[in-house]
Amino acid sequence: MAEKKEKKIQKEKRVQIDFDKTKTYEIQKAIELTKQLSKTKFDASVEVHFRLGIDPKKGDQQIRSTVSLPHGTGKTIKVAAFVSAENEKSAKEAGADYVGGEELIAKIKKTEKTDFQVAVAEPAMMKNLSQIAKILGTRGLMPSPKNDTVTQDPAKTITELKKGKVSFKNDDTGNIHVAIGKISFDDRQLLENYETLLETIKKSKPSSSKGIYMKNVSISSSMGPGIRIAHSA
Repeated sequence: MAEKKEKKIQKEKRVQIDFDKTKTYEIQKAIELTKQLSKTKFDASVEVHFRLGIDPKKGDQQIRSTVSLPHGTGKTIKVAAFVSAENEKSAKEAGADYVGGEELIAKIKKTEKTDFQVAVAEPAMMKNLSQIAKILGTRGLMPSPKNDTVTQDPAKTITELKKGKVSFKNDDTGNIHVAIGKISFDDRQLLENYETLLETIKKSKPSSSKGIYMKNVSISSSMGPGIRIAHSA
């Protein structure tokens, strides 16, 4: 009975929220609504979705980049560092969860387990990673120069990743989806993360893309409704 009563109260609260899914809102109001409309009992992620005027079938209009969010994403990510022996200590000190060279590659090849969200590698290690390229590639974990995960300074990259640097790319329909924080973040943190991401997306516009670049931008919480954001094209 108590649970049903709580659900009824939560439903009544949601009804009272002045939200129209056909309208666009200024970002500050959109963030406020995103928090109010979040239904989960856990600390939900806040995501921004961009519908872009690009042709994803054309190689020169593919968007793939990175952004360092000033307040991070609120997620704890595990990083694997494929480095030479002389860089193992600095990689560990920078916060890498898995560090190694041939031994780490052999372990992943044998077990096919990848208990990490990002992989960083020195350029010299890339030829060795070919042994597990299929495993990493199908899971979106293959290091790449395009998202700065193939680097001569793995310790610096690991530090940035742990602080909130995220990579993004468009999907097959020309959309980009990026988490900018958690519901528990204050409005200012979410706003600053959004503004940083927005500027990066704008700077990533392909020169060959014509017409309206930024067709639609929306924000939502995990399992929450999308709220359209007023923006300039």
